[in-house]
Amino acid sequence: MKVIGLSILFCLFSIMSNAQLAEVKSGVYTWSELPVKKGTQREGRKIMEGSSPHFSFLEVHATTQEKGAKPAAPHTQKDIEEVIIVKEGLMKMTMDGESQILPAGSVILIPPMVEQSLQNVGDGPLTYYVMMFKSKAKTDIERGKNAGGAMFINYDNLEFQPSKKGGKIIYLKRPTAMCEEFEMHVTQLDQKGPSHSPHSHVDSEMILVIEGETQMSIAGQTYTGKAGDLYFMKSNEFHGISNVGENPCRYFAFRWY
Repeated sequence: MKVIGLSILFCLFSIMSNAQLAEVKSGVYTWSELPVKKGTQREGRKIMEGSSPHFSFLEVHATTQEKGAKPAAPHTQKDIEEVIIVKEGLMKMTMDGESQILPAGSVILIPPMVEQSLQNVGDGPLTYYVMMFKSKAKTDIERGKNAGGAMFINYDNLEFQPSKKGGKIIYLKRPTAMCEEFEMHVTQLDQKGPSHSPHSHVDSEMILVIEGETQMSIAGQTYTGKAGDLYFMKSNEFHGISNVGENPCRYFAFRWY
């Protein structure tokens, strides 16, 4: 009997159930409080699942593969787009026959109908986040192809742009098959204080903390998050993030519409 990887199980369950999902809640999703589902040389954490103002289906989960874990068979998503973020370890990612080795901090954009597989090729555990989504609007495969299609974004090839408060790394800002625009960057705040004044926008947004201690206000509520924790803000919700630790903080910001 074949052993199916945890990421595939999460995917199959989500696709079967997304037609009846409620909207995901704004707030913080705390890494240390997530239930852990263990498999053969793997463990998974479901972070969120539901719909959102722009997506009929939105799911985020994290998977850890042990060293030497057998990779899952190559597969495609018919009507789901994915973004993978390497949290720790070394990943070999293959899309439509092209492979790259990607370190922590790297990102992969996987449009619908692109064959994908991944493997832990490092000397320790490989942990990665997977964001899966389907637009409420009509999927536009050609729009995604014209904007660049599938993408490997190797952290080692990115440039840090210093600023007065710390700095930023730009990952992508472009249309995709599911989004009129999808934008990702990493912000670093070197000192205590806010990144910027609280604000709102039509884009939905997620913040994934990768270092330090943060505080986020969302629609009048205040939350705290550290490395591994994820904030979610719905479209037009007033929000703002601050560094509240003695050391620098860093976080991914994802925005889309």
